[in-house]
Amino acid sequence: MNAGGGGRIATDVGGTFTDVFHIENGRATSIKRRSTPGQFEKGVASALAAGGVELTGIDFFAHGSTVVINNLTERKGVTTGLITTRGFRDVLEIARGNTPDIFNAYYRKPPPFVPRYLRREVAERIDHRGQVMVPLNQDELLSTARQLAQDGVGAIAVCFLHAYANPAHERQAHEIIAGALPDIEVIASHQVCRQWREYERTNTTVLSAYVLPAVRAYLNGLQSDLSAAGLKSDMLIMQSNGGLAAVEAAAANPISLVESGPAAGVLGAAAYGRKIGERNLITLDIGGTTAKCSLIRNGEATIAREYHIEKTPATAGYPISTPVVDIVEIGNGGGSIAWLDPAGSLHVGPQSAGAEPGPVAYGRGGRQPTTTDAHLLLGRIEPRKLAGGDGPPDLTAVAGAFSTLAEPLGVDVLDVALGTVRMANANMVNALKLVSVNRGHDPRDFTLIAFGGGAGLHAASLAGELEIGKVVIPPHCSVFSAWAMLALDPRQDRIVTSMRRLNADCLPWIVDTFANMERDIRREFSGNAAMSGEIACLRFLDVRYRGQEHSVEVPFDPAADDMERLLDRFHSVHEREFSFRLESPAEVVNFHLAAISRGPSASAEPQDAAGAGNASIAATGSRPVHFDGHGELQATVFERSALGAGAEIHGPAVIEEPDSVILAPPGASASVDAWGGLHLRLRSA
Repeated sequence: MNAGGGGRIATDVGGTFTDVFHIENGRATSIKRRSTPGQFEKGVASALAAGGVELTGIDFFAHGSTVVINNLTERKGVTTGLITTRGFRDVLEIARGNTPDIFNAYYRKPPPFVPRYLRREVAERIDHRGQVMVPLNQDELLSTARQLAQDGVGAIAVCFLHAYANPAHERQAHEIIAGALPDIEVIASHQVCRQWREYERTNTTVLSAYVLPAVRAYLNGLQSDLSAAGLKSDMLIMQSNGGLAAVEAAAANPISLVESGPAAGVLGAAAYGRKIGERNLITLDIGGTTAKCSLIRNGEATIAREYHIEKTPATAGYPISTPVVDIVEIGNGGGSIAWLDPAGSLHVGPQSAGAEPGPVAYGRGGRQPTTTDAHLLLGRIEPRKLAGGDGPPDLTAVAGAFSTLAEPLGVDVLDVALGTVRMANANMVNALKLVSVNRGHDPRDFTLIAFGGGAGLHAASLAGELEIGKVVIPPHCSVFSAWAMLALDPRQDRIVTSMRRLNADCLPWIVDTFANMERDIRREFSGNAAMSGEIACLRFLDVRYRGQEHSVEVPFDPAADDMERLLDRFHSVHEREFSFRLESPAEVVNFHLAAISRGPSASAEPQDAAGAGNASIAATGSRPVHFDGHGELQATVFERSALGAGAEIHGPAVIEEPDSVILAPPGASASVDAWGGLHLRLRSA
């Protein structure tokens, strides 16, 4: 990327808050404002205006958003039609036979995003080798597309059988439909997914079409607003794979933005961990709506090939075949609502008060108690410093909201507030276990790195539950995902299915396939000035033993690898993943090329902590705070911005920032590193 010499901005739009991180003339500024549901781009403009940011001097602007995941989970996309190969109309309905809830005799598969009457077939057929068996019937295609338009669709997905091997028919279909129906968005499977497995590829294409109009309108509208405000540079969009893309590339492949903002936080955590010598990390990102967890080994985040939305222990959800930073996300954040089920048991989330009306404490009409409200009653958040409200919170209204739960339970309001925090912690512990214990990793071998506006309030309790000895709270933690975007590079991933048995004769074929993929990506990068840096390519092969269903990812270096070395690496990776190796022949299934445009660094280097090394200078007083397991204690309050490198703090303590609070429980100690990060060590360590 081209860092230039001007200012740099990153914005991260969440369901509750919009975060901005701005660096200019060596000065870093973080801004946090409520999001504006329905018009998220307006929240970006509002946050920039609140921070007094002038865009005329900005030469790098990165943006992450939840627009895709929101449209999917809230079913706010357009009515979508599907055109597919004759005989494959019901691929979405058949789906997969895997049933998560195996003891539920009444299990029903999730309903497809496209109902059957909007799924149409046309005559065409290409085999798995890419050979044309039946030519595309163009007249039938045009007639079918026009029928879908009459049925009121706003987008059409085209997914033909084996188009991953030869997309010629899909290209013809896209050109014909787009030319005849210019007011309807069209997207074909080869544009978003070149992998086999018909159900996953079809579903990915359909979901892309479903959100395409909204994403294109959102990105184009935001770019237009920013340009009108004086932005001269091209806006870059955060992708789920951990890289940045030009607006047009992101709009053409909208499903690549499904985890746009959260991916940046994980990559930023890995970068910060390498800076401080912590290469094995569990990340925890707690915002207003959700909590997100990921695992970093040896300084590198995991990029998953398949992502699911709405997958739970009771339903299979919807698969999306696109590279995504491996994240587990649950509906527990600061705005998560506490409620009682018919049996009288307390729950927290996944319902959220969101940005509107928000927690009761915000004074914007919220009536249901949330996790943020609980922290207020427990003294953990200073009422005058509550982020997100229109004024000082009405603690009487907060207590009244909790009394609606306390009375049926026959307990005190503070007991319900503490129970709310404990339930939220229990939910988040389960999420942390999903990325660690459930995958064979001992959490005690990792450091917990916590960020997001709510992370500091929960991190110590969660680490204690998992016997993690150390917690790191990075600088700018409440807007950390935005900070991280300034450290990332433009990136494009291509995954193509092409199967062949691995032997010495196929090595030239592997090298040539990667060369062709690289040539295509370089052509895309060449059209955008922000992506004019040196392109570094990472190459991977999906390899399996013949007869297996699934494969493992094996790195490939065309300059150094011969077939013997490649096969040895495959056997080692397979044994590491599944604890065994076979003498059976191996075959390649997929080619994966990740191209990264590296240029002059536009990263936000951690700033030297500017405060005093003597923690007592940063102390602003004390107040009673309820610590779980210890009761109410008098805790010393510190201003984080006044803590310099080397400062030491001992719990019980509260460390405050404008938009977040960090709890140091009794027996814990905290120190500040050279870049302003807070290292919290628990007594059990």
